[in-house]
Amino acid sequence: MKKDKKSKDSVSELKGQLARALADYDNLRKRADEEKDALFKYSSQRIIAGLLPILDMLEAAQKHINDQGLAIAIKEFKDLLREEGVEVIPAGQGEAFDEDTQDVIEVVEGGEHGKIKEAVLAGYRFADGHVIRHAKVKVYGGLTESKKGENMKKENKD
Repeated sequence: MKKDKKSKDSVSELKGQLARALADYDNLRKRADEEKDALFKYSSQRIIAGLLPILDMLEAAQKHINDQGLAIAIKEFKDLLREEGVEVIPAGQGEAFDEDTQDVIEVVEGGEHGKIKEAVLAGYRFADGHVIRHAKVKVYGGLTESKKGENMKKENKD
């Protein structure tokens, strides 16, 4: 009778171990699939990052020569990026600065503190938010109008 109970306990224990091993294997397979998908998705990041300066040069040239053929090439370039899941990081004038997607290259006086004055270089990211290149922006900083008034009052008292 004891042998029968031990056998049942052993079988139960082995079934539990098998269930855990199968669950571990399933988790490992899922994790490997996720890593493979991420590797495939982000393997293009290096190539895209290398192509972005070329796009910048084409856009700068277009501003000066305004060529229809160049405009078509730029549009095709941007369409390809969009098809690959790449989007422009918003960095419009008056928008709030976002340190996760934007780099400040200059702080200028006036305007509302922490707001973008000007986007100098477009930033790009994948649709899931993974940043390829941060946007380069000028932001308003320094003294706000109310602080300037307070400081002027202090200076006049001195």
